[in-house]
Amino acid sequence: MSEPLILLGGGCTGPLLGLLLARRGHAVRIFERRPDARRVALPAGRSINLALAARGIAALERAGLMPMLQPLLVPMAGRRVHEVGEPSRFLPYGQQSHELLWSVGRSALNQALTRAAEAAGVEFHFEHACRGADFDRGTVAIEDLARSRLLEVAMRPLIAADGAGSALRQAMAAARLTRTHEEPLAHGYKELEIPAGPGGEHLLEADALHIWPRGGYMLIALPNCDGTFTATLFLPRHGTTTSFEALATPGAARALFAAEFSDVLALILDFDRQYAGNPVGPLATIRTAPWHVGGQALLIGDAAHAIVPFHGQGLNCAFEDCVVLDDLLALGLDWASCFARFDAARQGDTAAIGRMALENYLEMRDTVREPSFALHKELSLALERRHPGRFVPRYSMVMFHAEIPYGEAERRGAIQATLLDEATAGIGALTEVDWLRLDEAIRARLPMLRPGDAVASGS
Repeated sequence: MSEPLILLGGGCTGPLLGLLLARRGHAVRIFERRPDARRVALPAGRSINLALAARGIAALERAGLMPMLQPLLVPMAGRRVHEVGEPSRFLPYGQQSHELLWSVGRSALNQALTRAAEAAGVEFHFEHACRGADFDRGTVAIEDLARSRLLEVAMRPLIAADGAGSALRQAMAAARLTRTHEEPLAHGYKELEIPAGPGGEHLLEADALHIWPRGGYMLIALPNCDGTFTATLFLPRHGTTTSFEALATPGAARALFAAEFSDVLALILDFDRQYAGNPVGPLATIRTAPWHVGGQALLIGDAAHAIVPFHGQGLNCAFEDCVVLDDLLALGLDWASCFARFDAARQGDTAAIGRMALENYLEMRDTVREPSFALHKELSLALERRHPGRFVPRYSMVMFHAEIPYGEAERRGAIQATLLDEATAGIGALTEVDWLRLDEAIRARLPMLRPGDAVASGS
C-alpha cells in the first residue's frame, strides 16, 4: 500500500473523503484538532443542524452509508412559517414525494461517519492541530495537544477539510500561494434546544423546518430524531436595539422572545441558562483561489469555500466536492493534475452557491412574509407541472437535483425570476396570469434541461 495520505479535519467531510480514498486503496491518516466526539462531550451551541439534500445524499450513497444513517434522519417536506399573532403556514419545498430535506444533528452524523471511516481502515489522530506548513520542504507541522509535542508530517499529499478557519489555507496565504477574501456577515447566531415532550414526542410539527421571520432577523428550528428541536436565532451582531450586543443578558433576550417568539419561549423551560451558556457564532463567506499547491496540498469543503448556512448547502456542497474528487481519482491522474482539474471544476459552482445562500437569507427572514412570495411559489409549481424538464424552481434545482450544477441553477433561476416577475406584475392571483404568453416565453428562454449533465463537468 502507498504511503499514507494526510487529511486535516475530522468533522463530517474529512471522514467521508477518507472512506472514499481508502476504498481506492489509499492509506489515510486524519488529524483533528478536537477530542473524539464519541468519547468526549463537545461544547453545545455551535452545530447549526444540517439539512441533508440530494447532493449530500448522492455522496453518502456512493459511500454505501445511507442505510446506516437513516435512523438519524428526520424528513422535512417544507417550511412552516410562524408570524406574530397568525396561524402558521406550511409551504412545501416541492410537489414530488421525494422532494424532502432530511434534518440531522451534526454531532451524530460526525460520529457515524468516523466509525464508518475507521471500519474502512482510516487512521484517526484526535487532539492534533495543524500549526503551519513548509511548502518548500513538503511538510506540515502538527501539534499533539495531549503530549505537548510538535510533529513534522510529510505531505503525501495533504488534503485539508479543516473548516472555515482552515490552518492550511492560512499557511498557503502566508506563503502567498493563494488569495483569500473573507466577507463576514453582519449577523451571528445562537443555538437553543427545544426539548422533547414527556413521551419523547416533538412539541412542534416534525415534518417541517420552522421559521419565525421578523424582517431583519429570524429564528429557525429543525427536528431531531430524539424528539428535540435545534432552534437557531439569527440576529445582527451589533446595534442598539435587536442585536446580540443589545441582548447581552438572558433577561433582555427573554423580553424579545416574549414579544416575537412567545410560542417557542413557552417550550424552553431553561431559556436563561441556555442563552447565557451558548456562544454567539460568526458567519462568513470565504472565497479562495487557487485551492491547491501543485500536487502537494488541496483545500476542500469549507476550507476552500465556506458559505453562510441559509440554503442548507454547506455540508451538501462539501460532500459533492468529495464525489467530484473521487471521480477525478478514478481517471488515474497524478495528484497535480487531479487537484488542478478539481479546482477548475468547482470554483464557479461553489461561488454560485455562496451567492445563492446569501440571497436565501433575505428570503427566509423577510421575503417569505410577502404576498408576492406565495404567489411566485404557487406559479412556480404550476409552471413546473406545465413544463417538466424545462421550468424547475431554482430552490428545487439546488436541493433536489444533484445532476444540475450550482452555476446552472443560478443562471436558469435568474431567467425564471424575471419570467415570474413579468407574469405577476399587477395581478394578485393565478387566474389572472396570461398563460399563453407565459408558455411562449418559457419555451423561448428556457431550453430543456439535460438530465445527463455531470456535476463534475465544471459547467
